[in-house]
Amino acid sequence: MTDTRDVGLTNTREVGLTVNGQLRRARVETRTTLVDLLRDTFRLTGTHVGCEHGVCGACTVLLDGEPVRGCLLLAVQADGRRVETVESLAPDPAHLNALQAEFVRHHGVQCGFCTGGILMSLTAALRENPRLTEDEIRDTLAGHLCRCTGYQGMIDAVLAFVASGAVTAGASAEVRR
Repeated sequence: MTDTRDVGLTNTREVGLTVNGQLRRARVETRTTLVDLLRDTFRLTGTHVGCEHGVCGACTVLLDGEPVRGCLLLAVQADGRRVETVESLAPDPAHLNALQAEFVRHHGVQCGFCTGGILMSLTAALRENPRLTEDEIRDTLAGHLCRCTGYQGMIDAVLAFVASGAVTAGASAEVRR
């Protein structure tokens, strides 16, 4: 077995991906996860690292519109692809989108650690079906662990969002007129 610790054989690669609508480039070690690239290199810290096994859902982002676990995906696998993080949902930090506002209104947020991943999974689900039922909301939330809210506030928030006529278009939710 060859020891490569001291001989400088770290494998790196240049990656380019569109993150929240902006082309970003970085040189990464081939073992770097997508969540580490987002947090450590691009300083997008709304995506959290929880279990590092893909179980908790805190690291969920959208890759080409589909929810993925950022802790299980290598940054090199996202090369040339489109990534959306929770930072993409609101036009600016002072103005929440409609789904985020419902989460606040219905107490679907407490510590906030899991919220980014949950919002990204719900955003993908709502883009696919803007009229989610309670059972469909529960199915979406089943892929996430939250130790604070008990989920009912989140369910109420999504039901209120659906009832409001808001839609998730692009990276942000806009209210239909």
